[in-house]
Amino acid sequence: MIRFVAPVLLVLAFCSTAQASTAQCLANRPGVSISFGVTLGDKFSESDQNEFNLMRLRRMGVDATRAEMWGGCIRAFVRTPSGEEMQFFHPQSFERVYM
Repeated sequence: MIRFVAPVLLVLAFCSTAQASTAQCLANRPGVSISFGVTLGDKFSESDQNEFNLMRLRRMGVDATRAEMWGGCIRAFVRTPSGEEMQFFHPQSFERVYM
Protein backbone atom coordinates (compact mmCIF):
# COMPACT_ATOMS: atom_id res chain seq x y z
CA MET A 1 0.00 0.00 0.00
CA ILE A 2 2.80 2.45 0.91
CA ARG A 3 4.59 1.66 -2.36
CA PHE A 4 1.52 2.87 -4.22
CA VAL A 5 0.65 5.91 -2.10
CA ALA A 6 4.14 7.45 -1.91
CA PRO A 7 4.63 7.91 -5.70
CA VAL A 8 1.10 9.31 -6.06
CA LEU A 9 1.72 11.89 -3.32
CA LEU A 10 5.04 12.83 -4.91
CA VAL A 11 3.40 13.41 -8.31
CA LEU A 12 0.64 15.50 -6.73
CA ALA A 13 3.21 17.64 -4.91
CA PHE A 14 5.07 18.40 -8.15
CA CYS A 15 1.84 19.18 -10.01
CA SER A 16 0.66 21.65 -7.39
CA THR A 17 4.04 23.44 -7.46
CA ALA A 18 3.88 23.83 -11.25
CA GLN A 19 0.32 25.14 -11.04
CA ALA A 20 1.26 27.69 -8.39
CA SER A 21 4.19 29.02 -10.41
CA THR A 22 2.13 29.28 -13.59
CA ALA A 23 -0.60 31.07 -11.65
CA GLN A 24 1.87 33.89 -10.90
CA CYS A 25 2.05 34.64 -14.60
CA LEU A 26 -1.66 34.35 -15.26
CA ALA A 27 -2.75 36.61 -12.38
CA ASN A 28 -3.44 40.25 -13.14
CA ARG A 29 -1.08 42.68 -11.47
CA PRO A 30 -2.42 45.46 -9.23
CA GLY A 31 -2.91 48.85 -10.77
CA VAL A 32 -5.02 50.47 -13.43
CA SER A 33 -5.56 48.62 -16.67
CA ILE A 34 -7.40 50.17 -19.58
CA SER A 35 -7.99 48.29 -22.79
CA PHE A 36 -9.91 48.85 -25.97
CA GLY A 37 -9.94 47.16 -29.31
CA VAL A 38 -8.60 48.46 -32.57
CA THR A 39 -7.36 46.00 -35.14
CA LEU A 40 -5.10 46.86 -38.05
CA GLY A 41 -3.75 44.02 -40.14
CA ASP A 42 -3.27 40.45 -39.04
CA LYS A 43 -2.71 39.23 -35.49
CA PHE A 44 0.86 38.67 -34.35
CA SER A 45 2.24 35.25 -35.11
CA GLU A 46 3.97 33.41 -32.29
CA SER A 47 7.40 34.36 -33.61
CA ASP A 48 6.35 38.02 -33.96
CA GLN A 49 5.14 38.06 -30.36
CA ASN A 50 8.40 36.46 -29.20
CA GLU A 51 10.43 39.13 -31.04
CA PHE A 52 8.27 41.89 -29.54
CA ASN A 53 8.78 40.47 -26.04
CA LEU A 54 12.53 40.20 -26.63
CA MET A 55 12.72 43.84 -27.79
CA ARG A 56 10.73 45.03 -24.79
CA LEU A 57 12.92 43.08 -22.35
CA ARG A 58 16.07 44.48 -23.93
CA ARG A 59 14.64 48.00 -23.75
CA MET A 60 14.12 47.40 -20.00
CA GLY A 61 17.80 46.51 -19.63
CA VAL A 62 17.49 42.71 -19.61
CA ASP A 63 20.34 41.18 -21.65
CA ALA A 64 18.13 38.49 -23.20
CA THR A 65 19.18 36.41 -26.18
CA ARG A 66 15.81 34.71 -26.75
CA ALA A 67 12.26 35.02 -25.40
CA GLU A 68 9.22 32.78 -25.78
CA MET A 69 5.86 32.17 -24.14
CA TRP A 70 6.01 29.25 -21.74
CA GLY A 71 3.21 28.18 -19.41
CA GLY A 72 1.62 31.63 -19.33
CA CYS A 73 4.96 33.35 -18.63
CA ILE A 74 7.59 34.87 -20.85
CA ARG A 75 10.64 32.65 -20.59
CA ALA A 76 13.81 34.55 -21.47
CA PHE A 77 17.34 33.29 -21.81
CA VAL A 78 19.45 36.00 -20.17
CA ARG A 79 23.22 36.50 -20.27
CA THR A 80 24.76 36.85 -16.82
CA PRO A 81 28.41 37.08 -15.71
CA SER A 82 28.32 33.36 -14.85
CA GLY A 83 26.80 32.30 -18.20
CA GLU A 84 23.26 32.15 -19.51
CA GLU A 85 20.18 31.44 -17.37
CA MET A 86 16.42 31.18 -17.80
CA GLN A 87 14.35 33.95 -16.25
CA PHE A 88 10.56 34.28 -16.22
CA PHE A 89 8.51 37.47 -16.65
CA HIS A 90 4.83 38.37 -16.31
CA PRO A 91 3.37 38.84 -19.83
CA GLN A 92 1.47 42.05 -19.02
CA SER A 93 3.77 43.93 -16.65
CA PHE A 94 7.11 42.33 -17.65
CA GLU A 95 7.94 42.02 -13.95
CA ARG A 96 10.31 39.20 -13.11
CA VAL A 97 8.58 36.12 -11.68
CA TYR A 98 10.55 33.78 -9.44
CA MET A 99 9.65 30.11 -9.66
